[in-house]
Amino acid sequence: MFKRKVHSLADVLGKTLREGGLETPLLQKRLVDAWDTVAGPTVSRYTGEKYIRNQTLCVKITNPALRQDLSMMRSQLVRRLNDSVGAYVIADVKIF
Repeated sequence: MFKRKVHSLADVLGKTLREGGLETPLLQKRLVDAWDTVAGPTVSRYTGEKYIRNQTLCVKITNPALRQDLSMMRSQLVRRLNDSVGAYVIADVKIF
């Protein structure tokens, strides 16, 4: 008899994504999609385009008062968004 090395599907898939260079884009996509959940439905209504550039999530907010409030909550938003993805993906949020 011989022993087989059994690996979980999650481990094999994670290794394949890392080796293929697809792990980071996948995490970034999940983080951008998590914005509506983390920020809430009211903020989501006033949210325009969202994208990540140089570890900074850039979000367009159409309401000036809401934009100011969110700018003061940047560190909380970064923490909540990274926690929702389960990895350190962004370092800052730019509200414009």
